[in-house]
Amino acid sequence: MRPAELLAQIPLFQGLSEEDGEALAQRLAEKRFEAGQVIFCQGDRGSSMYLVRSGAVQIFLPATAPSVPPVVLKDVRTGEYFGELAIFDDKPRSASARSAVDTVLLELTREELGEHLRRSKTAAMTILSEMAERLRETNTLLSLRAAKDVVKEFEENLSWGQRLADKVAELNGSWAFILALLAMTALWCIVNTPAVAHHLGLGASDGTGTFDPFPYVLYNLVLAILVSLQGPLIVMSQNRQTAKDRAQAETDFRVNLKNEMGIERMLVELGAMRAETTARLDALERAQRADRVRAEIPAKVPGGPLGTA
Repeated sequence: MRPAELLAQIPLFQGLSEEDGEALAQRLAEKRFEAGQVIFCQGDRGSSMYLVRSGAVQIFLPATAPSVPPVVLKDVRTGEYFGELAIFDDKPRSASARSAVDTVLLELTREELGEHLRRSKTAAMTILSEMAERLRETNTLLSLRAAKDVVKEFEENLSWGQRLADKVAELNGSWAFILALLAMTALWCIVNTPAVAHHLGLGASDGTGTFDPFPYVLYNLVLAILVSLQGPLIVMSQNRQTAKDRAQAETDFRVNLKNEMGIERMLVELGAMRAETTARLDALERAQRADRVRAEIPAKVPGGPLGTA
């Protein structure tokens, strides 16, 4: 795959024109790594992102003890990328990366990206627009209430056919359906007994005929039609339940993400408050120490209150 095509797969650069994409792709530097070779370590200062041209890269958290294995976060394969935030900030890497097999990477450094953006205002505006869109989505996520009753929303928007499918699936998985089917089978067999059928006026006049004699072909036809209708209805209900579970999982993810961001914000504010409190306590302690020193100085000066004979 061409470097420009790999670059176009990154959401941040998807809006670039073909000319900007080709120009930026020419700034990519190819780097080769052998299997097991470390690309960068957790805590390193990052200044570049990488695109996997061939091979595979493992993103992991280093082991905290000799007996504890490293925690693998993600496997990045051909056509994927990692480390993209490092081209915008100078913060330490949050994880380590190493090549799982012999790997060829394309590196884009912060300097090369900055040089290209200085030459192309269109590319700069495109990237800024994409970042602004992501920021707007984040603000929307934070401002809206993430928790919601997905099941209730699904049930409110169901059609009568979908409600019927859910009722059929619910009924088929109950003892009521089993007992009702057994009772209907027993009743069908009793009614088709020649004596009972003649007594009810359903059989022949000689008392030997029934409307559905053994082996109950009509009843088997009814059961076959019932089973053929149950199958699609149950599958429809199962597919809808899968959609409910998927929506519920997405809602849980949004709730967890919002909670995580809120916790991070609280930790930042708590750290700032702790630093401010520590600074104020230090200032108070220095002021008290200065007051004690000033109070002790007259006592040590000759002729002072304690220095007179």
